[in-house]
Amino acid sequence: DRDRGFYDLERRTVVDALGEAGVTPGDVTTVIVTHLHFDHAGGLTHLDADGTPVSTFPRARIVVQRTEWEDALANKSTMTKTYLRTHLDPIAGQVDVVDGEAEVRPGIHVWPVPGHTWGQQAVRFADADGIVAFPGDVMPTVNHAGPAFSMGYDMLPYENMRSKVTLLERAAAETWRLVLDHEPGNPVVRVETDPKRPGRYRLQPT
Repeated sequence: DRDRGFYDLERRTVVDALGEAGVTPGDVTTVIVTHLHFDHAGGLTHLDADGTPVSTFPRARIVVQRTEWEDALANKSTMTKTYLRTHLDPIAGQVDVVDGEAEVRPGIHVWPVPGHTWGQQAVRFADADGIVAFPGDVMPTVNHAGPAFSMGYDMLPYENMRSKVTLLERAAAETWRLVLDHEPGNPVVRVETDPKRPGRYRLQPT
């Protein structure tokens, strides 16, 4: 409850959202996380009736970069409670580590985007309207579209800038839609080059 109040967390969970789509936790066979900070991976566990942390998706393989998993277990972060073992230990037997770019399900790809963490990954897939990509915290909001704009707790700001430039260049060239995980407005955007400022980009809501 203290954390919920401090971080203004909602009581609506990922399980609630899945239920609205007619999906139960037991139906889920693959979970892909960009990184293992508690605000992205905390929903992978929950407390059972006895108050013990258990896996939320017991039948799922949980896909993460090897570097991210190893860093999470070692709590390699500037913040002491970013990686929580109470979230990690219950899923340890389900984790499927990958090294670099990989097709983790047919048509669903992950690739490294280091910067926010050493082992962060992005996710992309195709639908009827083109490519959709989840860049994770390499670019969490529209206000971070500038290549040099980073968060104070990005572990590797320079690497984050390089990852972001590569992402923006490709997203603009291939008309990707990006889903920004911390954007409070419209989180789905397209990327356009800025004709007046070479090397800069504009994000347009879709």
